[in-house]
Amino acid sequence: MERCGWCLDGGILQKYHDEEWGNPLHDDKKHFEYLLMEAMQCGLNWTMMLKKREVFRKCFEAFDYQRIADYTEKDIERIMNTEGMIKSRGKISAIISNAKCFLKVIEEFGSFDHYIWSFSDYHTFVYAKHQQGQGEVRNELSDRLSRDMKKRGFKYLGSITIFSHLQACGIINDHACNCFKYEKLIKDGNVKYIYE
Repeated sequence: MERCGWCLDGGILQKYHDEEWGNPLHDDKKHFEYLLMEAMQCGLNWTMMLKKREVFRKCFEAFDYQRIADYTEKDIERIMNTEGMIKSRGKISAIISNAKCFLKVIEEFGSFDHYIWSFSDYHTFVYAKHQQGQGEVRNELSDRLSRDMKKRGFKYLGSITIFSHLQACGIINDHACNCFKYEKLIKDGNVKYIYE
């Protein structure tokens, strides 16, 4: 079975690729989980985030953004003192702030999922240039979304980080053409091809 080249570790990356990455996501709690991990990743690597996911789950109430929004300084200290946790007060504070922003988005749009998918008009984008080997780490879509999220107060979620989230949650199908998931997601999804 062919897979994307980045996930061929036979372990945690491959499992994430096969079971999660690029699948159209419509669950707010899972969106928050990914955004939390993506914010924590800044300056680090994704394999580390996957390995630390259970530590994050323990520290952040199984990614319950409603409870996280009410965290206090005492919670920050508890998290900072958790074994295996990334010791970044700035990132931890940002997660708490992002939970508050996440709730405001839900209040305005009905769900975070509705908000984020509206940026692609509820399509999964397939960029022709990506399929031709012209990869990128950010684009107009991620720039536009990250700008809007920044205006709404989100932190540690710049355009490159948001581009990763768009790939992870299936708004951008960036599986390699020969990957077994590429055609499956094309067949199962509401796809729009972008030629630019």
